[in-house]
Amino acid sequence: MVKREGDGGTPVGTFPIRRIHFRPDRVTRPSSRLPVRALRPDDGWCDDTGHPAYNRLIARPFPVSHEVMWRDDRLYDVVLELGYNDAPPRPGLGSAIFLHIAKPSYPPTEGCVAVSPATMRELLRSIRPGSMVRVGRSPSE
Repeated sequence: MVKREGDGGTPVGTFPIRRIHFRPDRVTRPSSRLPVRALRPDDGWCDDTGHPAYNRLIARPFPVSHEVMWRDDRLYDVVLELGYNDAPPRPGLGSAIFLHIAKPSYPPTEGCVAVSPATMRELLRSIRPGSMVRVGRSPSE
């Protein structure tokens, strides 16, 4: 299956962790040798396939479709930005593939990887430059 923008699927493969984003008003700055960036209330991520900023961090307000990074829920309190379709981005092949905190009942994401807060804490302790995230198919596929 080929990944497409808006298909709701998580791409299968092995992806580098590019950087860590965190909500400074909710969590302390993660200690890591990876790049760490404090989120700001105006942060967003462009998912408009026709825009030059596609699959990039942007400042809101933004004139085209984008994801809000500063969320009211706690899902993006810590976000690992995965290196998917970013070197360079190819329009329409998927954007904003993050590893983030899961909702309590672990419903499907819109293409990201979601983990428990405890798993996120363990990942933050163990990831290093060069760490990769491997995503496979579910047994039901």
